[in-house]
Amino acid sequence: MAGYRDIQDECYEANLLLPRFKLCDLTFGNVSVADHSRGVFAIKPSGVDYSVLRPEDIVIVDLEGKVVEGSLRPSSDTPTHRRLFLAFSGIRAIVHTHSRYAVSFAQAGKAIPCLGTTHADYFYGEIPVTRPLTAAEIDASYEWETGNVIVERFQKLDPDAVCAVLVLNHGPFAWGPSGKKAVENAAALEIVAEMAYRALQLNPQSPAIPEHLLNKHFFRKHGKNAYYGQGS
Repeated sequence: MAGYRDIQDECYEANLLLPRFKLCDLTFGNVSVADHSRGVFAIKPSGVDYSVLRPEDIVIVDLEGKVVEGSLRPSSDTPTHRRLFLAFSGIRAIVHTHSRYAVSFAQAGKAIPCLGTTHADYFYGEIPVTRPLTAAEIDASYEWETGNVIVERFQKLDPDAVCAVLVLNHGPFAWGPSGKKAVENAAALEIVAEMAYRALQLNPQSPAIPEHLLNKHFFRKHGKNAYYGQGS
């Protein structure tokens, strides 16, 4: 797989971060990394335990859904990843987990409200939740239609500003410019989900962050005028 070893290695390393950050139980979860210039992406093989995963196990799939390289079956969520790569051309990596607090919001059908600055540092507003899939969508092409409801939910949202979503009754997807950054965003999503859950337990009427404070925290880390950190 020398021709795709760069994204294969990046994908492998990012997948190993999921159990390290406690973002998955058992084999739930996967990371993919795309090379849009070559029209392919690398993704974790289906059901392979992280403890035995090897770089050469990572499967290469093209943007038409065909396995290009790899002897194992790609993740069952591959069509969802493919749909998002096709719709959101600015993202290079996608993470799907079943992290517990984010899943709690997904199962409750509740968006994760932006209540404070930790959330605002990563996401420009609430983390949205999708509509339910219809029986026909589930029966026809479940994983592809999962991607479709995410794309539908983002018709009026910027996926670069809100880099995560909750699929109703299912769980979170997050994305970013690299495998490592996408996992970081997934970890941040789980952190803010837990914070929001606890805040709402203490005060069910917890107020959303004021817009001017949201703007300050998000744009000091994102965009052309960002000044947080040491830069490139």
